[in-house]
Amino acid sequence: MKAIAVIPGQQNSIHMQDAPDPAPAVNEALVRVLRVGLCGTDAEINSGLYGEAPSGSDYLILGHENFGVVESVGSEVKGIKPGDYVVASVRRPCTECFNCQHGRADLCTSGKYTERGIKGRHGYMAEHYTESPEFLFKIDKAIKDIGVLLEPMTIVEKGAAQALEIQKRLPSNPRTALVFGAGPVGLLAAAALRVRDLDTLVVSKEADSDPRAQIAKAMGCRYFSIDGTSLGQLGKRIPCPDMIMECTGSSAVGFAAMQMLAADGILCLLSVTGGDKTELVHAAEINRDLVLRNNVVFGSVNASPTHYKLAIRALKTAQKKWPGVLAQLITTRLPWTDFAKWFNREVSGIKTTLEIRG
Repeated sequence: MKAIAVIPGQQNSIHMQDAPDPAPAVNEALVRVLRVGLCGTDAEINSGLYGEAPSGSDYLILGHENFGVVESVGSEVKGIKPGDYVVASVRRPCTECFNCQHGRADLCTSGKYTERGIKGRHGYMAEHYTESPEFLFKIDKAIKDIGVLLEPMTIVEKGAAQALEIQKRLPSNPRTALVFGAGPVGLLAAAALRVRDLDTLVVSKEADSDPRAQIAKAMGCRYFSIDGTSLGQLGKRIPCPDMIMECTGSSAVGFAAMQMLAADGILCLLSVTGGDKTELVHAAEINRDLVLRNNVVFGSVNASPTHYKLAIRALKTAQKKWPGVLAQLITTRLPWTDFAKWFNREVSGIKTTLEIRG
């Protein structure tokens, strides 16, 4: 079969190559990949910043945001059948960590987990893959056009679920929320919050007329363009929210968000900041405000099976409330043979997918 792969650690090594056809075991399903979503992680791996090939392989098949259809199942497989649309989860548990052995590989403490298309296990930018049913999640036909958004939605759902669980410390529920960033994760975060009926404000650099802003508004969010407004001024121009989800990848925004929370508010950091840039912050002031306002700041990454199920429910609810709106996040559907156009930054927009099969 054909696959898109990199040589981990080698800059701009992405290429299409022949790979062995996967042979499913009796307890596995064979999945035909229909499309994969592209994100910053894929670009960073191709830049040589990280990425790890499976043991015994000198290459890593990329791709973690996936959507496919079951082609066949082994004799011992239950709950999945040929023709089912599925999304496979990304992380696989290690054999040492207590959390991994109890279904929470997303909270691995050993660091010895593997991740499809990222760390020690081939990904989904291939014509087929095999997988155990425990890592496959069925997608209703009603949301098959946005099924490829499930993996990033799981990240959002985990963050939101953890925030709401922590906020059970309060006698009241959060009512207002702010999302920093109107990229794919930011807009999915806005959807997750609106599905929960929170009054949601999206803050991003794009103009009010930008498609990102229009998607946010279509979901009932208010939108504020930070263009021309400093982070220091921002806190004076918008109300302090009960909950903030930071989705920009900017450390400066993360620290600014800490000072914008309402009393008893909570900040979820969903973006990973790279590089070696330093920020000048008022550490004493930030620390004082967090303490005196009873604020909480936490980070979140990856997701458990529970969050995949929550994300499926969120996508279904969003599709019903705002038909076709989340599909607008996918601004480019690129034939997978043209993958280099995205990695060479010849493609712009909100979200790009590689179309492997129609």
